[in-house]
Amino acid sequence: MKIDQVELRVVRLPFRSPFRTSFGEEHEKVAVLATVRADGLEGYGEGVMEVLPLYREESVAGALHLLRTALAPELLAVGFDHPADLIDRWACWRGNPMAKTTLELAVWDWYARREGVPLRTLLGGLRTEIPVGASLGMAALADTVANVGRHVEQGYRRVKLKIEPGWDVDLLRAVRAEFPRIELTVDANSAYTLEMLPTLQQIDEFDLHYIEQPLHWDDIADHAQLATHLRTPICLDESLTSPARVKAALDARACSVVNVKVGRVGGLEAVRRIHDLCVSRHVPMWCGGMLETGIGRAHNIHLATMPGFVYPGDTASASRTYHRDIVEQPLEAADGIMPVPAGAGIGVTLDRPFLDSVTESIEIIVPA
Repeated sequence: MKIDQVELRVVRLPFRSPFRTSFGEEHEKVAVLATVRADGLEGYGEGVMEVLPLYREESVAGALHLLRTALAPELLAVGFDHPADLIDRWACWRGNPMAKTTLELAVWDWYARREGVPLRTLLGGLRTEIPVGASLGMAALADTVANVGRHVEQGYRRVKLKIEPGWDVDLLRAVRAEFPRIELTVDANSAYTLEMLPTLQQIDEFDLHYIEQPLHWDDIADHAQLATHLRTPICLDESLTSPARVKAALDARACSVVNVKVGRVGGLEAVRRIHDLCVSRHVPMWCGGMLETGIGRAHNIHLATMPGFVYPGDTASASRTYHRDIVEQPLEAADGIMPVPAGAGIGVTLDRPFLDSVTESIEIIVPA
């Protein structure tokens, strides 16, 4: 199959409210959107790399360079038989999973639309709705407790709190005092070290479903050591960048829960391989989020229908993040349940007038 054209678009979309984590405060989403066109159809993908390399090492500028000079020209020249082919073909360019995913997602969406089936069907997804949780950024203590209450009332099946040294034990004590039985998790975004074990053992006392990425963003060994000192399961996020890294972490017993972010692991075929590995080892998975627009959010909803995704993910209502999204379909949860968008592909169409209003740049790449 041949693709006629690749469009790379950069959009800047303000958040409804600032989102603070251990590595800073974010006020807007800058996203790279890829569109592939052929046979009168379009497919859409979204890159989750940031302007600066705060979460992982990729950046918007670096991803655009690789997309325009290598990935898109290769796709246009060679075509593909199935989207699953691309992960191994593009392995000649080392790393850069987020850049690769941006274009791979668009190809999967186009292929599913061409086949006339929902994306979840191609992935082996069995559900038409998924349970979702809410991820809450850092705020004043009283505001955080009130925010947890609002999300519990809205039916979210899991609440995740961002933590860092000094913003952990007192926060959890206050939240647990008000909500002793909710499914509660924490995400440290790599803010702790093994030298902080006494604090992590205090966190261990709050009956958490898991603690996410407490140590260094590229570590496996220290997490394996930490796991021997905690009762709370460790979930890895930033450290898991490929199916091989997931296997290494599980072999080392560095984690017993896996957060899957499609951009971080290198695309949907990578997700399928990780899914099969985790299912074979009875390791629970869930779908993480990167405050995606409706394109990335729709992809996440579809992949979370796969049977190995047993914990509520971060794919909450889009209106929590944005006053207005770039897709026409409202991606909204009710009572903690998110319906899968209906229709072929990822099931969303673009709100083109609004999309154009938040677009910073567009470039079109065609076969040489």
